[in-house]
Amino acid sequence: MCHEASGGALSSSIGVAKGTVVLKDFNHAEAIFVFGQNPGTNHPRMMNALRKAAKAGCKIVSINNLKEVALEKFASPQKPLELLTSKSVSISHLYLTPKLGTDMALIRGMAKAIFEDFPEHINKDFIAQPTTNMSAYRNIVSDTPWSTIIEQTGLSKDLIQQASAVFATSKTVISTWAMGLTQHKHSVETIHELSNLHLLLGHIGKTGAGLSPVRGHSNVQGNRTMGINEQPSASFVNRLQSHFDLPMPKSHGHNVHAAIKARYAKRSRVLICLGGNLAAAAPDTHDTAQAMQNADLNVQISTKLNRSHLMVAHDGLILPCIGRTEEYVQLGGSQKVTVEDTFSMVHASGGTTEPPSKLCLSVTAIIAQIAHHLFTEKRANNTDWLGLKDDYAKIRDLISHIVDGFENFNQKIQTPFGFHLTNSAAQLTWQTKTGKATFSATALPTFLYPRLVTSAVVKHKERVFTLQSMRSHDQYNTTIYGMDDRYRGVKNARKVVFINSQDAHKLSLEEGQPVDIESIWDDGITRKIEGFTLHFYDIPRGNLAAYYPETNALIAIDSVGDKSATPTSKSVPVFLRPSAQQPPIFKQRQ
Repeated sequence: MCHEASGGALSSSIGVAKGTVVLKDFNHAEAIFVFGQNPGTNHPRMMNALRKAAKAGCKIVSINNLKEVALEKFASPQKPLELLTSKSVSISHLYLTPKLGTDMALIRGMAKAIFEDFPEHINKDFIAQPTTNMSAYRNIVSDTPWSTIIEQTGLSKDLIQQASAVFATSKTVISTWAMGLTQHKHSVETIHELSNLHLLLGHIGKTGAGLSPVRGHSNVQGNRTMGINEQPSASFVNRLQSHFDLPMPKSHGHNVHAAIKARYAKRSRVLICLGGNLAAAAPDTHDTAQAMQNADLNVQISTKLNRSHLMVAHDGLILPCIGRTEEYVQLGGSQKVTVEDTFSMVHASGGTTEPPSKLCLSVTAIIAQIAHHLFTEKRANNTDWLGLKDDYAKIRDLISHIVDGFENFNQKIQTPFGFHLTNSAAQLTWQTKTGKATFSATALPTFLYPRLVTSAVVKHKERVFTLQSMRSHDQYNTTIYGMDDRYRGVKNARKVVFINSQDAHKLSLEEGQPVDIESIWDDGITRKIEGFTLHFYDIPRGNLAAYYPETNALIAIDSVGDKSATPTSKSVPVFLRPSAQQPPIFKQRQ
C-alpha cells in the first residue's frame, strides 16, 4: 500500500530493501533532498531533524508539487521560545514544485546536469567498486533531451541545474522520500533513478549520506523484517521448516491488490485483519467494500471500531485488542513487544496505561489462541502456543533462531534505546543477484497512468487533471482526529480540492465553488465524488490535491504501480465539473 516500490527498487539496486541511514546521519549531512512528503504533518520526528540540520547550515532541497508551509519555515513545538516569539527556522534552501509523477524526469535532469557541468565530482573510485551497468546508465542520460525533462516536470533548466549543483558539490547527501514517490505507475523506476544518483556521487555508506525512505507507521518495516510477506524468500521458509520440523507452504500468496481482487471474485473465503482499516485505506472504495462483504468470514482484530467492521454480509467477528500503549500482564509478568523504526533501530515497547477491560486480549494472545485451537491435535513438534502468549520472551527466542541479525534477541533489547540492525548496503556490501550495486538504465515514461486508462484519457475532450490524495494535519493514516488542516489554511472541512487559481479561472470556476470529481478509467465504470469545495493553492497547473480516504473511490482497483502493485494514489486522471450541491461553510485562508 505504501513503500513496496521502495523495497523492490532498493533490493535490486543496492541489495537491501531498507534505507541506509540512521537518525544521527541527518546531523552530518551537507545537503538533504526531501522528495514527496510533508514531514511537518506526517513525520514530526523527521521535521525536527530537518530543523536542526537547517540551523546547522545544511542545504535542504524540497521537492513537492504542493508548497508546504513546514518545508519553508518551521517552529518546533519542543522549543517554546520559537513558538512564543514566532522565530521560525527557514527550512528549504531550494524548493522545487514539479508536476505530479515527474520526479523521475527531475532526477534524470539532475544527473544530466552533473554529467555536463560537474563531471569532476563523479566518484570514479566508488563506481570502480563492485557496481555494474554504469555505461548503459550514462548513455540513457545522454540520450534524454532537456526538452523532454523540462516539458514533463514543468521546471526550468536553471532550477534543475541549481538542484544538481547542491547535490554534486556537497560532500554528504541524504535523499529521503515517502508516498509522493511511491504511489505512481513508475515508482520503482523513479527510486532506481534516485539510487543511480547516489551511486554516481558515492553518497552512500558514509556518515551523513545515504537513502532514506520514510516508513514505520504501525511497525510496517519490522513486519517485513519478521517475514510478513506474501512472497517470503525460500531461505526464510526453509529456516522455519527446519526449526519447527513441519512442512511449510512454498507457494506465494496475495498482496493487497490481489487479495481484494480474489475476494471480489469470490475465490477467497476468509478475511482476517490485524488492525488497520482496509475499507478506508484501500482504493476503489465500492469494489473494496463488496470484496470484504463477499467473505464467508470477516474477522477484525482492532483497538477501536472503524468502517471495516461494517463490511459484513455473512459471518463476522470483531475481536477487541489492547493497543501498544496499554500494559499487558501475563504469567511471565508485564509483556513487551518490539518495533523497528525507519532507521532499522529495534527497541522494546511496553504499555503503561490500564487496558479498557480485563477481558481485552493482546493481538499476540489472540493469534496464539487461534493457533492453539487449530493445531493442538496436529502439533508434531509440540509447540506451546499458550506459553508464547504468556511470555513474549519465548517468541523472541524463536525469532533468534530464524531471522538474521536477531541472535541473542532478548539480551539485545535490554540496550537503552534498542539496537541497530546491520545494513549491508551501508557497509558497501551489495546483496544483489550480481553482488554489485546496479545502475538502472530506463527511458523516461511517456505516460503517467496505467495502460487501461490511456485510451480513455486520449479520447477525452474535457480538460484532464492529475489528482493526488493526501492527509490533512489532524490525521494519522485513515484516522481523522480533527477537521482542520491548519498549515494549508482549511478550517472545518474535508471535502476540499486544491487547485491552481489559473486552472480554475480558465474553467470559469471560483474559489469556494462546489465541484464534482470524476476519474477516467477505461472499464465502463463511473467513479465520481460530489460536492468538493475548490481551494486555491500554490500547486502546478494541471494538478489537483484532495484528502483520503474521501478520494479513494476515484482510484480503480487495477490502477497500480509497475512491479509494486501499489495503488497509484498520487496520479489519478480526473476531470472537474460544477456541482449541483450547495457549497459548505468555508473559511478563507488568511
